[in-house]
Order: sequence, then structure tokens, then C-alpha cells
Amino acid sequence: MAFKVLFLAHAPDADHKKHKSIIDTGKYRLLSFVVKTQDEAIEVSKSIYEKEKVDAIILCPGFTHSDVSEIFKALEGKVSVNVARGDGPSSKISQAVIQREYFNK
Repeated sequence: MAFKVLFLAHAPDADHKKHKSIIDTGKYRLLSFVVKTQDEAIEVSKSIYEKEKVDAIILCPGFTHSDVSEIFKALEGKVSVNVARGDGPSSKISQAVIQREYFNK
């Protein structure tokens, strides 16, 4: 039985039905989706939980504390919800790229 994890990331041009992948080692099953909105994140989280019974959800740093709480509540506290965050310098590096790619076009 594998440890099943859902990873969610945000992107302004995402199509969660298209931008997804699965890595399965046998002992670890990682499902990743890129979503456009918080509503899509909740929709994908609920759907994947129903289909896969994931053990944990990992969110990209773009998710706020409120977003994390909404996802946790939407899954009725049945799944661990975590956020991948870097240290201060690392966050500044990635933030510069996100600003350039997502907002300055």
C-alpha cells in the first residue's frame, strides 16, 4: 500500500484537467495538479481524495493560510494539509520569478 500525496500549485494559465502528472514508485504515489484558482484547488482536492484516498496534500508557497484552512475544512480534517515554504532568501528568489512570469506580461 503506497503513501499517497497530492501536490497542488497555482498558475494563472493552468488547466487542471490538462496540467497534471502521476509518479508511482509502488510505495509512494505522487499526484500533482496545477490549478488556476482556490475554487479549483478545493475541487481537485475533493475529487482526488474521493478517487485515491490520499494521505496528505502539499501546497505550493502561493497558498495562503486561509487557503490551507479552506482545503482542510473541505476535506473534513481527513487529510494532512501542508505548505512547501522556503527560507527568506529562497522565497525572495522565487517571488522575483513569479512576479516576472505571472504579473509583468
